[in-house]
Amino acid sequence: MKVLQGQIVDIFNKRIFKGEITFKAGKIIAIEEKCHNVNQFVLPGFVDAHIHIESSMLVPSEFAKIAVTHGTVATVSDPHEIANVLGVKGVEFMIENGKQVPFKFNFGAPSCVPATEFESAGAIIDSEAIKTLLQKESIKYLAEMMNYPGVLFDDEEVMKKIAWSKHFNKPVDGHAPGLRGDDLTKYIDAGISTDHECFSYDEALEKLQKGMRILIREGSAAKNFDALIDLANDHFEQMMFCSDDKHPDDLLIDHINKLCARAVAQGVDVFKVLQMACVNPVKHYNLDVGLLQVGDAADFIIVEDLKDFKTLQTYIDGELVFNNGDSLISSVHFENLNHFQCEKKTTLDFKIESSAKQIRVIEAMEGQLVTNEIITEATIKDGNLVSNIENDILKITVVNRYKNQKPALAFIKNFGLKEGAIASSVGHDSHNIIAVGVSDEAICKAVNLLIENNGGICAISHDGDQVLPLPVAGIISDKDAKMVGEAYAKLDKMAKKMGSNLNAPYMTLSFMALLVIPALKLSDQGLFNGKSFKFTTLEY
Repeated sequence: MKVLQGQIVDIFNKRIFKGEITFKAGKIIAIEEKCHNVNQFVLPGFVDAHIHIESSMLVPSEFAKIAVTHGTVATVSDPHEIANVLGVKGVEFMIENGKQVPFKFNFGAPSCVPATEFESAGAIIDSEAIKTLLQKESIKYLAEMMNYPGVLFDDEEVMKKIAWSKHFNKPVDGHAPGLRGDDLTKYIDAGISTDHECFSYDEALEKLQKGMRILIREGSAAKNFDALIDLANDHFEQMMFCSDDKHPDDLLIDHINKLCARAVAQGVDVFKVLQMACVNPVKHYNLDVGLLQVGDAADFIIVEDLKDFKTLQTYIDGELVFNNGDSLISSVHFENLNHFQCEKKTTLDFKIESSAKQIRVIEAMEGQLVTNEIITEATIKDGNLVSNIENDILKITVVNRYKNQKPALAFIKNFGLKEGAIASSVGHDSHNIIAVGVSDEAICKAVNLLIENNGGICAISHDGDQVLPLPVAGIISDKDAKMVGEAYAKLDKMAKKMGSNLNAPYMTLSFMALLVIPALKLSDQGLFNGKSFKFTTLEY
């Protein structure tokens, strides 16, 4: 039996009192008011309501080691990324690895593998596989239904997946950026309960008014906190916090605790903030996560104050997993998995013969997954379309890594590189190789470096080449967070030295193949219009 004293934060009754918590065998058996001189605050642990663990480039057990340092005790985790590479086998890998450590991962059944029929993934998870996954106790929900056109047009497979989720009484997560009006109503009526893709106040408000739960997302690339936080004052009971995608260097710094601090600083009542960060995900997804009540699992954190939420200790099932600067979670051994089948490319593979006067260009947007389509003058040299460094129109490629296939090619604005190339095999959603560069030679070199390493992220510059290998499915490292975070930060710094002004150039790069987010993206099969949901031409 253990006893812990502090200023107890009772979110349900909106009160803070001096008291002590008694817990035994992982459960809280008593909470009593008691006078003492302990001024630290005890509150339920934070829950990230939507995250792809894979985007941290860490296996779940290594992610947990860092997350607990920020007071996170649980995640609602969509293993969509590894599923697109390895299928159900990848989902099972994430579940089993997560079980090896004292942390509460709550995985969903990936609903869109592949995400669309317009790209090449490494696996397929059909409605029968979804049925099998949803029967598992470890699968808590049907993960984000990105194929919202499939919902709107009553696609048979899409509707079967949603029907199985309803059959097993498990929530269905949404993913519908910009969806409004009657189409939104139909999407919700199909059974979709959440959305983390709102990028405007009005969009989120409409979805809230129609009954959806809205997640305020603040990840390494997509940042919607400022646009949506004012909704929390009136709609906190229907809102949650999430990171969606968090790169390793950012995870080392903060997590959901940072969003709580920002919300309080913005004037949102602390009890409303904590309901969003702690209570709402547990209630919505029916998670086995304690909320600081008698009989609950002993999942709670000790923080210095209710302003910055600096975590001093983290307990999960009564076990101290973080203590004053030290994570007490140990690394675990695991067997590696991968899926790289393509051969190296030549510079000729990246040439585009053309006499076009104008071309369509992807315009990347800072802090957003959405892009614009712009039309600009073509730059031609020796009969081939080439990058225009002066106007920041750079060549971009997506290379199928599951089989040998001619690279898809297009152009992109706002990466700002003045030399070399950057590349990544983290390319949502199918995780083919994606690269941007100033020349065909640099792009080719970057792509081949990743093929040699069976996945990773890299930079090619005049100062030399750098690579962070990601041997687990080509999207995750087999190293610890500190090593991965440092290596990633070095590459991030290198990309910016090469000219990129993006806050997170590699994270932004990884979403330039995400076809379900408008307006213009590139898959391994070609340039894609995310509004009309069909391929388009590079030449205008």
